[in-house]
Amino acid sequence: MTVPPPPETLSPMDRLLAIMARLRDPETGCPWDQEQTFATIAPYTVEEAYEVADAIERGDLADLKDELGDLLLQVVFHSRMAEEQGAFAFEDVAQAVNAKMIRRHPHVFSTESYGSLAEQKAGWETLKAEERGAKGRAASLLDDVPVGLPALTRAVKLSKRAARVGFVWPSVKEVMEKLHEEVAELEEELAAGDVEKARQEMGDVLFVVANLARTLDVDPEDSLRFANAKFARRFRYIEAQLAERGKTPDDSNLAEMDALWDEAKAAEKQA
Repeated sequence: MTVPPPPETLSPMDRLLAIMARLRDPETGCPWDQEQTFATIAPYTVEEAYEVADAIERGDLADLKDELGDLLLQVVFHSRMAEEQGAFAFEDVAQAVNAKMIRRHPHVFSTESYGSLAEQKAGWETLKAEERGAKGRAASLLDDVPVGLPALTRAVKLSKRAARVGFVWPSVKEVMEKLHEEVAELEEELAAGDVEKARQEMGDVLFVVANLARTLDVDPEDSLRFANAKFARRFRYIEAQLAERGKTPDDSNLAEMDALWDEAKAAEKQA
């Protein structure tokens, strides 16, 4: 049985909430939407967040509007499932974040004042720590750093938490020395042919790289996205040049492709 969509006279937010309620209706809803759970929807939520970041990276505001809508839909989806279980509803989510933003910005909504951005960031962290304590959890300083974060991002957050209590290399020089040490250990395991230990040492290398990014105040995910885009751009140049020669990468060899890579690199430097 088909049912008409919620009326356009509703506010856009209320209409979206009504649409989701219809999709989840056990009798007249969508079979796919009906069978979803928090766990099955979570990967889509993460994916939509990355698509928002991609639209921002490309400077595509029209696409950003659409992607923000898709991300908002994820919030509505999770909220609807929670409401069905009697846990909370979308209004509770909005109310909670409203209260959090007011609480965490006393310099805007109260009489608190900060002398600098550094003081403001310190105050923000203090307020967050108080919130964790009020929830009766986070016995460890690291407990509420989400496991589901991208590994490099989580490594930065873990090291930032440890740095707040002084567990930190004092300068870039010491971090670089540690990085060279970990790379040497990786080389040893590779030379020994121990793949499992090499995998572990590779993780140590990446963790120190994340620490280096934190020390330099660089987002490693952003840096890697930049490197990925650069690699893709140069490899497409290789493909295009080979196509002009009537060839594909499968028909080429490393020496030829490496020479074309150098051409692409030189062209970028000139530009």
